[in-house]
Amino acid sequence: MNELIKLVEAENASRRSELPEFRAGDTVNVHVKIREGNKERIQVFTGTVIQRRNPNTNGETFSVRKVSNGIGVERTFPLLSPNIEKIEVVRLGKVRRARLFYLRGRQGKAARVKERKVKKA
Repeated sequence: MNELIKLVEAENASRRSELPEFRAGDTVNVHVKIREGNKERIQVFTGTVIQRRNPNTNGETFSVRKVSNGIGVERTFPLLSPNIEKIEVVRLGKVRRARLFYLRGRQGKAARVKERKVKKA
């Protein structure tokens, strides 16, 4: 049983290195595989990361929030899910906390997150 767990963790370690660095407040494009009948397609979910949970474990998840037609939509993705094709970081957000649940109660300009400047070496 331990060998199976170690095998899965080794596979996930290689997948984890392929993923970009992102954290709460960043705007990301998550390319998700959607299955409709026997067809499969890629759908892009763009939004702000509001939390990352269980960091550095195989059960790590992240939640992304967007506003679509005036309605807030949140999706929670397992970080190492085979249904995630890729993750692209669009914008880096400057926030002072790890969980941005306060964004749920805000609309319009109040829901904006400042952009973080990256120092280039």
